[in-house]
Amino acid sequence: MIILFYLSSGLFLGWSLGANDAANIFGTAVGSRMVRFKKAAVIASIFVIIGAVVQGAGASETLGKLGNISTLAAAFTVALSAALSVYWMTRMKLPVSTSQAIVGAIIGWNFYTNNPTDIGTLTKIVTTWISGPLLGGVFAILLFMLVKRVQKKVSLHLLYRDAIIRYGLLLVGGFGAYSLGANNIANVMGVFTGSVNLPVIDLGFATFNSTEQLFFIGGVAIAIGIITYSKRVMETVGNTLMPLTPEAAIVVVLAQSLVLFIFSSQTLSDAFQSIGLPPIPLVPVSSSQIVIGAIIGIGLYKGGKEIKFNILGSISLGWLATPIVAGLVSFFLLFFVNNVFKKDVGANENSPVQEIVMKIDSIAESAIKDDTISLVKEKQDITVENTVSEKPSVSTKKPVDIPMVVFGSLSFLLLLLVIWFTIKIRKNKQKQNRLLQNLENKYSLKIENFEISLEDYKVKQNDLDKELKFRQSEMVTMAMNIIQKNEFLSSLKSEIIEIKSSVKDPEARQAFNRLSLMISQNLSIDRDREKFQMHINEQNSNFLRILSEKYPSITENEKRLTVLLRLNLSSKEIASILNISPKSVEMNRYRLRKKLKVSPKVNLSDFIRDL
Repeated sequence: MIILFYLSSGLFLGWSLGANDAANIFGTAVGSRMVRFKKAAVIASIFVIIGAVVQGAGASETLGKLGNISTLAAAFTVALSAALSVYWMTRMKLPVSTSQAIVGAIIGWNFYTNNPTDIGTLTKIVTTWISGPLLGGVFAILLFMLVKRVQKKVSLHLLYRDAIIRYGLLLVGGFGAYSLGANNIANVMGVFTGSVNLPVIDLGFATFNSTEQLFFIGGVAIAIGIITYSKRVMETVGNTLMPLTPEAAIVVVLAQSLVLFIFSSQTLSDAFQSIGLPPIPLVPVSSSQIVIGAIIGIGLYKGGKEIKFNILGSISLGWLATPIVAGLVSFFLLFFVNNVFKKDVGANENSPVQEIVMKIDSIAESAIKDDTISLVKEKQDITVENTVSEKPSVSTKKPVDIPMVVFGSLSFLLLLLVIWFTIKIRKNKQKQNRLLQNLENKYSLKIENFEISLEDYKVKQNDLDKELKFRQSEMVTMAMNIIQKNEFLSSLKSEIIEIKSSVKDPEARQAFNRLSLMISQNLSIDRDREKFQMHINEQNSNFLRILSEKYPSITENEKRLTVLLRLNLSSKEIASILNISPKSVEMNRYRLRKKLKVSPKVNLSDFIRDL
């Protein structure tokens, strides 16, 4: 049970890794609804456990060379330091790598315990932090070019293309989960392999040693992180650094999987050595870094316009700060566990920290036994003893390592500087966000008011259109009444003239003449016509004003004609209203067309309505 307690920090780190890094594998597929989350989580969980158990030993061995942690308390503290660093950096919304966090925590343990850090191993690990993203970018470009070439040569129906992308995402995602477990299980359980020795489990068809059991437990922790917490990350990942198409998403996941597989495959490393090439360094690398390298590779291949370089700068800041933060947290937590809980963290007896702690402990014990005077005397005796006659055993102790102290101080100052810049950037960003939010609220309110005004305007315009149509309909009705009346009077006049020709009585003929004259006078002086003309002039006052401004030379008769043409009346109807012949109307229309400079191909009535 005590072992499970000590393993809890590694399990928490594994849960965090599963919750965050699973999005690098299935994030785009789930976010774009190409693959359901449940299916993605089950596939990722199964393959991450298989990868951890089958192929996780290589990267773990490299971490052991960086720092051989031999006690459970030290392993617990180092894993907890990495987990807390990951959690803290995530809360600050800075990108974080569990690989960098665990490496920084191990180096912090080396500093505290005065154990040497293998510079060759550290160089190898740091080199992969650079070569991993570069290799991911190269693989992504090559695979993207291959996909584009295949798409040009093979024409697929949309349904077949969709099915291939879905199954491709599942296959590549399974391989990616296997590679993630194989490479990153060292981050979760690598520090415990030197201090935990579990009995071998023999199932008959297979045996599991202590390391494989630890990797299985760590793989289960990663799987739980995937199942319980990765959904919200998967649903939002994919378009942060650059928008990705489904084909590009497959390429990115496959490129990441290949790089993770390469840096965790002992077989591939041995194959390189067998043909005279240098071995592949088996180290845990960050899946997030490789994904970003792959995305940037595709972005550069497309011209680089879609890459959000401001986000890339924030990511680089997170990568720089993560190992430093983890190292410092590890150093201080180890001091706390070692001196408060009195747990063995594998500290070297010649460690400067241990010498200081031993002296503090001896002075504290003396203060309990003796009074203040004897304590002062003892201090003087200790001073004299240390300055005059040091024992040979004391002289063998290693002096304080000044370079280490200087390096630690500089690292701490650098961390403070990074945190200060980070906080400053975040404050500026928050200020900008507040300003943008205020502007958005201000303009949203303006837009809302404008939309309300626009709706009111549309309602008023609709009412005006209805009223205008009604007025036009009223004017057309009035015009038709005048036309019908004039036609009736004209026909009546014709009938009277015809009857008069057959009548011989002079008095009757004179009466018919008077009646015919009255009709003619009514046709020429028609109050309805005058009323109609005043009405249409009033309704078209704005139109007549625009017409006069555009064509200053237009006459009153021509204005009258344009208004009647605007009502879409025929020449015969216009002639009846104006009491002139249709031929005269046609002549007036011709003159009006020339004055308005209207092409013969354009309908004159349509042209006038569009003015």
